[in-house]
Amino acid sequence: MRVLVVYCHPVEESFTAAVRDAAIRGLARAGHEVDLIDLYASGFEAVMSRQERIAYHTPGENTRAIADHLTRVKAAEALVLVAPTWWYGPPAMLKGWLDRVLVPFETFGMPQPFRPLERRLTNIRVLAAVSTLGSPWYWWMWVGQPGRRILLEGLGGIIHPRARKLWLALHSMDSASEAKRAGFLARVEAKFAALRP
Repeated sequence: MRVLVVYCHPVEESFTAAVRDAAIRGLARAGHEVDLIDLYASGFEAVMSRQERIAYHTPGENTRAIADHLTRVKAAEALVLVAPTWWYGPPAMLKGWLDRVLVPFETFGMPQPFRPLERRLTNIRVLAAVSTLGSPWYWWMWVGQPGRRILLEGLGGIIHPRARKLWLALHSMDSASEAKRAGFLARVEAKFAALRP
């Protein structure tokens, strides 16, 4: 299976980098082909420009600046997002990637009255998000899991309707022991090693 891993963290030696590596090791053990986009390392511009916004609803015009990323998304059979959760949602860099790369007419059809959103990324049959959160799990539940909902439910509306979804999260990251962190890395690797289409 062709797996696109989109990784987002500004610090090269972060725990999130270790999470990324665990996911990739698991995917490699399962024999999947991995394509990695490291948003910070590649210098991805998260801010949508004025011209991009003007061209956003014009097919062909809305893909010029992000054509390579869009090609890689369309080639993927699985999409794995690895990023921390900051203020209950994805980092601005990852949100900017979603805003700029998942454009209408290419990844979804524009909504019409009384009709559901048209899915155009049906090539993606597995959607996974792996994150760390400073908040404990009960507070995350209390605030409604906004980051998880954006990444799995929001994106879930434009991929294959029967796509498998996976959310892996380490809560209370700031106070997690070394043993708890190591256990999470092992869990991430095992989950992706067992991943099947």
